Amino acid sequence: MKGNELSLYSVPKGQSKYVEEPRTQLEESISQLQNHCEPYTSWCQETYSQTKPKMQSLVPLGLDSYEYLQHAPPGFFPRLGVIGFAGLFGLLLARGSKVKKLVYPPGFMGLAASIYYPQQAIAFVQVGGEKL
Repeated sequence: MKGNELSLYSVPKGQSKYVEEPRTQLEESISQLQNHCEPYTSWCQETYSQTKPKMQSLVPLGLDSYEYLQHAPPGFFPRLGVIGFAGLFGLLLARGSKVKKLVYPPGFMGLAASIYYPQQAIAFVQVGGEKL
């Protein structure tokens, strides 16, 4: 028996024709939504592609910070608490004025940090003075 004689391999006699079904209301609504959202999604993809390398460069910094906090030197956390409390105290004293809120908390925190880290404070002031 030949291959074309088998019913499994026989070719249908009629001509087949592809007919596209009309779009439903749901498909039309989804298409309009996609067209409406396309500029926003492309903006998000572009922003993501630009910020991804920057974020990947921050990962080692975060890992180093985590490692430092896991093996912090003795007395680090109490000093950190005093510096943070000084910032909160400056924020409390700065009620009512936006300029005071920008000046007092960093000023008090800097003062508290300079008490615990005087060499770094001196170096910071020297570099800041040169740049001014």
